[in-house]
Amino acid sequence: MGRRRTRRDRQRAERQGRWAEWLCCLSLWLRGYRVLARRLRLPAAELDILARKGGVLAVVEVKARGRLDHALAAVGGASWRRRSLAVGQYLAGRPALHRHAIRYDLMLVRPRRWPTHIKDVWRAEG
Repeated sequence: MGRRRTRRDRQRAERQGRWAEWLCCLSLWLRGYRVLARRLRLPAAELDILARKGGVLAVVEVKARGRLDHALAAVGGASWRRRSLAVGQYLAGRPALHRHAIRYDLMLVRPRRWPTHIKDVWRAEG
């Protein structure tokens, strides 16, 4: 049985998450993406980053982990399906974005390293 997370632990994790998301936004921007939304709360799920480049709308999940396999294990198919529903909710009021291809990406932020961007990590069925 693990130890309970204290308020201080949660605050530290929140700061680390915000820093990781900011760093990923910077990385995306430097590579030509336009960040449309960050920390977007929708009824189906929270989307860390929505970014557009050309005809692609990238739904980016950010994970601050020490290893890639830990980051991949932290995001399963059910969570990606919820994100897919959330993207539908986001797009419902934005017809200009309907023509964009949707891609689900993962960005891993490791200590003292630039974020690793893994494109097309999951595909919606249908």
